[in-house]
Amino acid sequence: MQNKLKIINDPVHGFIKIPHEILFDIIEHPYFQRLRRIGQTGLLNLIFPGATHTRFHHALGAMHLMFTALETLKQKGVKISEEEEKGAMLAILMHDIGHGPFSHALENMLMDDWHHEKLSLLLMNKLNEEFNGQLSMAIEMFQGKYHRKFFNQLISSQLDVDRLDYLKRDSFFTGVSEGNINTQRIISMMNVCEEGELVIDAKGIYSIENFLTARMFMYWQVYYHKTSALAEFLLVKILERAKYLISQGIELPATENLKYFLYRGKSTATDEDIERFTKLDDNDVIQAMKEWQNSNDFVLSYWCKSVIQRNLPKTIISSHPFDQKIVEEKIKITNEFFGIDNGKELVHEIKRKLLPYDTEKQPIYLLQKNGKRMKLHESEDQLLSGLMVNKTTRYILMFPRDISRLDS
Repeated sequence: MQNKLKIINDPVHGFIKIPHEILFDIIEHPYFQRLRRIGQTGLLNLIFPGATHTRFHHALGAMHLMFTALETLKQKGVKISEEEEKGAMLAILMHDIGHGPFSHALENMLMDDWHHEKLSLLLMNKLNEEFNGQLSMAIEMFQGKYHRKFFNQLISSQLDVDRLDYLKRDSFFTGVSEGNINTQRIISMMNVCEEGELVIDAKGIYSIENFLTARMFMYWQVYYHKTSALAEFLLVKILERAKYLISQGIELPATENLKYFLYRGKSTATDEDIERFTKLDDNDVIQAMKEWQNSNDFVLSYWCKSVIQRNLPKTIISSHPFDQKIVEEKIKITNEFFGIDNGKELVHEIKRKLLPYDTEKQPIYLLQKNGKRMKLHESEDQLLSGLMVNKTTRYILMFPRDISRLDS
């Protein structure tokens, strides 16, 4: 009889326990093992060389934080059954199981409008059949339909264990210390109010504000860093271009599964789509880009060389949209420099916006000493939350680096 109650050594949280056999069975499943080949942060390692960690790492870390959070709540007198503990840990373990290669940006390219959460749910249902209904409660929690609301909130809200893990993990691997939140302190402040919702003990307010500012800094410094935004945009452009060329009857080398999605027209997902999707990972896309560097199509070859050789286009960042004249000037110089007529394909404005804290959508509640709860941004003790309720937008103009020498 195999011992399934393993301990995993994680560089971020230390030792992670697998307290239930079903968790081990899911981790061993090919659907989950695929996450070892899906990067957590897309092409971020082009900017932060240490950011090579995977969705596999992140899912295990989020599961560990869920276990810690439930232990904390039990100590505070919240009744949690073994089935509920299993359900919540399974739900968070599988929350990214439907993630496609690289970033969120590629989901639409490969599977039309199939968001990874939709695919995760599909795969969970398939696994539930395989494991004779053992995942039913986990699926209910993942969908936010479980009758005890705090379980749903621990999986998905503005302060869930998914965010707690990815911020701490991405901060660790990128080396950007502004994102290094104190997950243990935050979890130790979690509680459940009379309404059955997740709240934070009022004395934990500054840990929560620190978490919100850390997330905001990580977005602008890491995820929305102008070169990160550019790299993600290039991936989308590369697959878009490849799909376009294939639709024009041009043959492009690719692995069998990637080819399947490049040739696939718009339609609802079939069983074959899902089966092939679970065999697709970052390696298929990298392999294709390496080959497409030699394509006869100038645009495709240019983009792929940019990524593979890390000779990225130049970017300028602004808080306002760029003047159309500036954009047209860049296109004109690009056409002249390369002797092409489709320079507009190589010049783009990218937009990124962030609302650090949404007061409407599942606000974070503080639990006062008198047992009443209060919205975080309405607390007299808050220092920063009131400043984080506004949306910030940045505009990034990208154009070939080769022309920047001419027009500077």
